[in-house]
Amino acid sequence: MDIFEKIACDPRMERARAARESGLYPYFVPLDGTEGTEVTVEGRSVIMIGSNNYLGLTTHPNVREAAKRAIDEYGTSVTGSRYLNGTLRLHRELEERLAAFVRKEAALVFSTGMQANLGAMSALVGPEDYVVLDKENHASVVDGVRLGLGTMKRFRHNDMKHLDRVLAGIPDEAGKLVVVDGVFSMSGDIAPLHEIVALCEKYGARLYVDDAHSLGVLGGGRGTAIHFDLNDKVDLIMGTFSKSFASIGGFVAGDADVIDYIQHHARSLIFSASLPAPNVMAVMAALEIMENEPEYVERLWENGNYMLKSLQELGFNVGSTQTPIVPIIIGYDEPTFLTWKLLFERGLYTNPVVTPAVPPGQSLLRTSYMATHTREQLDRALDILATTGRQLGLIPG
Repeated sequence: MDIFEKIACDPRMERARAARESGLYPYFVPLDGTEGTEVTVEGRSVIMIGSNNYLGLTTHPNVREAAKRAIDEYGTSVTGSRYLNGTLRLHRELEERLAAFVRKEAALVFSTGMQANLGAMSALVGPEDYVVLDKENHASVVDGVRLGLGTMKRFRHNDMKHLDRVLAGIPDEAGKLVVVDGVFSMSGDIAPLHEIVALCEKYGARLYVDDAHSLGVLGGGRGTAIHFDLNDKVDLIMGTFSKSFASIGGFVAGDADVIDYIQHHARSLIFSASLPAPNVMAVMAALEIMENEPEYVERLWENGNYMLKSLQELGFNVGSTQTPIVPIIIGYDEPTFLTWKLLFERGLYTNPVVTPAVPPGQSLLRTSYMATHTREQLDRALDILATTGRQLGLIPG
């Protein structure tokens, strides 16, 4: 069989074709302008409530200036891997600052957040090891475990009784790693770290927290472990730069010997070009703002709490979110696409999330808020959401 024959009959592509034909296809929308609180699409301004730019730092003048300065000093690319000719003094400086920020001994910077998870998981997990994942963990964690050739076990989302049973079923002599997101990117809820730590100690498992959506959000911006005052109980912390840090890239932080081991075994690090200097300098500028201007995190929570309370009062189903990520649960795919389309046409950008990214019957619009949203922008967004929700019967009329 020709390897391309499956394209014509792949049901996922059929869904995409049907959505395009109906005018409800919501993905790969080209944006003009910035990743700020408003973006331009085909000449019209749209309020952005679908970004991971939680602190709004992509448009901060200090961040932009740092990136420009790095281009003048270092050029636009490193053109080599960290392992060979691609480690700049800037990379080492950033790693030291990140380790101090999350209060770990050492950190290792990767070119993307996905590469950080792929590299750390595949380096640490061998054929005799078990990795236990929350069912809502990010895809990069799942793929990293697959690359590591270990045995993957899943437990129901934030279900500690199920996690207990899964860990109890793993041989005592096996290596065990529990991996959770600190903040779950679709539901907006937080991993119950106290209970997870207790179970890891009970069964002799190590704990890895993916803080992609937690850094800049929880713990004064320093992440989930510090939010719960459990930093010494979390073995590895992973973070990305494409959200609160206003750049691209990722890192893993932990004990120095563990980070050194990952550095020498992570294929996604060794066989990828390293993070360019402008991206590194942008992260350091964002980090400095996070360290010295806590009001950004405070404003993020003010805006997130305002929208959560307002959406609940309107009657939207927002699930169990605990953060400025606020899902609007609609139920099924087609109504979700229709709601997205109407909101988009009325000047509001949201993210439709449908099966298999969420369980059947749980399709949703993912909304998320920034420290830099103005109250006027949020009120305009609420007016559009209320009008559309009533029109489609999502909330009481």
